[in-house]
Amino acid sequence: MAAAVEQAAGEGEHLLVQAGTGTGKSLAYLVPAIAHAVTTGRPAVVSTATLALQAQIVDRDLPRIADALAPLLGRRPTWQIVKGRRNYVCRHKLVGGFPSDDDVLFDLRADAPGAVATPVAAPTAVGRFGREVARLQEWASSTASGDRDELVPGVSERAWRQVSVSARECLGGQRCPMSAECFSEQARERAHEVDVVVTNHAFVAIDTFEGRRMLPEHDLLVLDEGHEFADRVTSVISDELSEGIVEAASKRVRQAGVKNTSRLDDAAAALGAGLAELPEGRLALGLPESLLAVASALRDAARDLLTELKSDPKDGADGGRQAARAALNELHDVAERLAGGQAGPQGPDVAWVARIRRPDGGSRTSLHVAPLSVAGLLRQRLYDERTVVLTSATLALGGGFEAAAGSVGLLGEQAPGWRGLDVGSPFDYPRQGILYVARHLPAPGRDGVSPAALDELAALVEAAGGRTLGLFSSRRAAELAAAELRERLDLPVLCQGEDSTPTLVREFARDARTCLFGTLSLWQGVDVPGSACQLVVIDRIPFPRPDDPLASARQQAVARTGGNGFMSVAATHAALRLAQGVGRLVRTAGDRGVVAVLDSRLATARYGAFLRASLPPFWTTDSREAVLDALRRIDAGATPPLPVQEAAARTAEVTV
Repeated sequence: MAAAVEQAAGEGEHLLVQAGTGTGKSLAYLVPAIAHAVTTGRPAVVSTATLALQAQIVDRDLPRIADALAPLLGRRPTWQIVKGRRNYVCRHKLVGGFPSDDDVLFDLRADAPGAVATPVAAPTAVGRFGREVARLQEWASSTASGDRDELVPGVSERAWRQVSVSARECLGGQRCPMSAECFSEQARERAHEVDVVVTNHAFVAIDTFEGRRMLPEHDLLVLDEGHEFADRVTSVISDELSEGIVEAASKRVRQAGVKNTSRLDDAAAALGAGLAELPEGRLALGLPESLLAVASALRDAARDLLTELKSDPKDGADGGRQAARAALNELHDVAERLAGGQAGPQGPDVAWVARIRRPDGGSRTSLHVAPLSVAGLLRQRLYDERTVVLTSATLALGGGFEAAAGSVGLLGEQAPGWRGLDVGSPFDYPRQGILYVARHLPAPGRDGVSPAALDELAALVEAAGGRTLGLFSSRRAAELAAAELRERLDLPVLCQGEDSTPTLVREFARDARTCLFGTLSLWQGVDVPGSACQLVVIDRIPFPRPDDPLASARQQAVARTGGNGFMSVAATHAALRLAQGVGRLVRTAGDRGVVAVLDSRLATARYGAFLRASLPPFWTTDSREAVLDALRRIDAGATPPLPVQEAAARTAEVTV
């Protein structure tokens, strides 16, 4: 793989590489990437889909490689992690340069560590949120990077909004009075001086499609977890509109000094009324005329208010006016997209109505729009100026790379040249792992984890002595399972959302008795070799939801051309997710364990053979007793967990 990446970088030919999980993909692309950067004087960019893999690369892989290559290069290779602005503390916001994102501000005592002079609204609020904000203030005064992922334990999203701004809200280096101290700007400046820039797929998508040029010039881009790239790009260029979003923009405008927002307010009310009349789900025929008219009215009102709020040198560092302009710009762009009528039956966009129920019995209704496919956009904008390497353990489903290549724009007319390479795996899967399919369980329903599945889960975890990574199809299922097992077993059970994911993974890896339950981001990028993870439990086959608007639209698009929409979209999606989840078990040649799938359809459904064929060739059984006995033996013979490296400071490795 390293030789193939070196060749691709030298010849400018795009490369898709499949390599088994835990086999050292990051080492195989980082070494030639560093060599290319040293030779050309331009940094190589490495992008991941998950924070877990990003942390692994920065905290573990790159330091090891730097130590190994330093004697050969005469210096240590250097790197810098770069994220979107929302991931960093904004120093200007800390000192009151922007309006609060909450209606209620919290009374931070003047003598509290890190407290700043902030206007306080009555009544004063107390509780967890106030403590989080105070802790953020204290941490922000001492952090060297301002990177949210360094804050351990983490804080809620609501609290983080009090100290961060979006890219559109940012005043920019020319106008912000604290630009010289800006964490985000410092990270981006350091990125021009290093050999490797580490970022994420969303950041690459924004850099590619929005023309902001946030990444330094580069001619080698490595997309690890490359099977996720098309979906992350889709998320970046998807939009949302609701009455609440419009009302928030209107409030920002009034806070900025514009008194008359009646046209925007009227359009917000019309949007709310129009959405209330529509059923939840995909708008297969496109937006009704009434909503098209509302979108046009919103676009025009936002445009006129932007004219009134146009940037003026006298604004100086007025964060309030900048926040108002950012909200209006975003509103204008979404409304213009919707008013253009691109979300028709066969148009480039898919539109749908989502309704989220609140605990108080009410609901929040919003209108969403997303591209049916991003392949054409990627073909036009991603490949001309750089060599792209996509790698994953799951790029060659069915024995070929065509599906993966097509999703990222490498098939079709005027597609650039590329080649695929499957380097296999060195692991002895039949001897190292067992795939247990709980055939006796009822097929899962839509109401979460069944009582029978919970009983099965408890028996498996108890036999394993903990050591369990639980991968669930929903946050609700993960939380229910965690709560249930905490009641039944005397074992620590962590659940995603209770702290930052990297922190939870480190806690899980540190203690063999600990279990970690979670959802999507734990299905990939989590690397816990050794005895801390000897049981991976999957609650159900990870199909897209039947009512998923994008998945259903894509299935119908395939069917219109004579293909099998279910197998091309839903089953392929499930195969990718399943293979990634199963890959969490065997990470080194010494690992042993069990993957338990609590969904009987993997054994009984016609598509089960296709899904099983996408998995490593574990020894497979449906015998419950055989698996419980195996888990007890593995637990009894387990060695202590491997040492866990603590989170490293997010600073550049720059040679002075």
